Amino acid sequence: MLKKVFVSPDPGRSRLRFAARAVLGIGLAVAVCGLAGTSLVGAIIGGLAALLALFTVTDATVRGQALTTALLPVAGLPVLTAAAALHDLPVARDLTFLAVVGAGVYARRWGPRGHSLGVFAFMTFFIAQFLHATTDRLPEMYAAVLLSVATAAAVRFGLWCYERRRPAPAVPAPPAGTGLARITTRQAVQATAGAGFALVVGQLVSGDRWYWAVGATWWVFVNTTSRGETLVRGFRRVLGTVVGIGLGFLIAVPVAGSPVPTAVLAAACVFGIFYTAAVSYTWMMLCVTLLAELLYGLLGVLSPGLLALRIAETGVGALGAALAVLFVLPVTTHAVTDVWIQRALRCVHACTAEAAARLAGTEGADPTPRVAELEQLLGRVRLSVAPLVHPLSPMYGRRRRARRVLDLLDDCAREIRGLVAVATDPEASHDARLAAACWRVEAAVEALTGGGSVPAHAGGPRAAEPALAHLHGLEHALAELAAPLRSPSGSRLAGA
Repeated sequence: MLKKVFVSPDPGRSRLRFAARAVLGIGLAVAVCGLAGTSLVGAIIGGLAALLALFTVTDATVRGQALTTALLPVAGLPVLTAAAALHDLPVARDLTFLAVVGAGVYARRWGPRGHSLGVFAFMTFFIAQFLHATTDRLPEMYAAVLLSVATAAAVRFGLWCYERRRPAPAVPAPPAGTGLARITTRQAVQATAGAGFALVVGQLVSGDRWYWAVGATWWVFVNTTSRGETLVRGFRRVLGTVVGIGLGFLIAVPVAGSPVPTAVLAAACVFGIFYTAAVSYTWMMLCVTLLAELLYGLLGVLSPGLLALRIAETGVGALGAALAVLFVLPVTTHAVTDVWIQRALRCVHACTAEAAARLAGTEGADPTPRVAELEQLLGRVRLSVAPLVHPLSPMYGRRRRARRVLDLLDDCAREIRGLVAVATDPEASHDARLAAACWRVEAAVEALTGGGSVPAHAGGPRAAEPALAHLHGLEHALAELAAPLRSPSGSRLAGA
């Protein structure tokens, strides 16, 4: 786990910039709220609003990110108003919270913007419970949210907009084979059912901190599709929370809300949340838990009993999510995995075709965007296969095959990157053998995704020409993929 965070590659130092900008943006937002005369509660809600504005907005373009950020208060302030107005009406409050959960998940069908607005709406309701918001505090809270989102936007799109110097990332379209709309509908029902369980049981555990359980259920469902992904994420959330609570006894409890140490540690936690989010959900949850403990210290309510209660409520929330994905309209792991693996294989073929066209001198042929798309697709494959390769998975055979599939897909990606590097060399020239090799790659991909017989790769010495060498390596990896993808056990990983 340590290696994943501290040794994972960070191309262009994007994770480092992402985390450093977050510390700057959130710190400035809290400072602006303080200068505006808000109370401690206002400063906290402002800091959390800035955190969400910087963390959840993931549109592909800077223009899209700016528009989504501008819309965040439109989604959040009405929810904040409802949460405050229903503070003393438990039944109406609980039903409204569940409606926000369902609507927030359902909004994912509209892509990154729908996802961001859904998360912001949910977290606004959650923060209102965290701070015990009432209607008399609404003006201050409105001001804090608006000031903080504006400050975060000024940092992100003005002071430090490093994305402007980079091309927009390739974001693969949702796979038609699973149907994004159908999956988001299922997940909305699942999340509402899981949150309902968490709400009821969480209130039995604690009448004051029940919302922790609902929050745990919600975040387990974020960025997951299948039941396997959701179960693994629930496990990682509990693990991160437990480790974070342990650190809280060593760090947050002794600090006991002292302003300067708390501010320094909170900044470190914010950095950790943003820096680790892309590589380790467990580490991210550890940082989130420690940040929450520091905020409770500022509010003067942190105690060992409160930390123990957080573990219990997180367990309730994770259990609610697990029960929901297992028994309410389940989406199987292999159904999702199949789709993403086939998409990745078709992208391999598209990359090869573009590279061959570039070598042949075809005007406008550019395989580089396809390589970026392939990396995105392989990331989705790794996420969907994660339940199968998890150390606690009891299915040894599927775990071994899934790891073999991941290794071979990584081999494909490596050969594709090498091929594209050769193709973009202005001195590279076309060879008639390249066309034949590309045709064999196309045939292998069609066979793997369509259920046909995969041609055996002819052995022999590796070709001297770089482009041919990469194509032959690609052929070999595709031929090797046939075995793990078509195991007779009945537990499919892709295709046939």
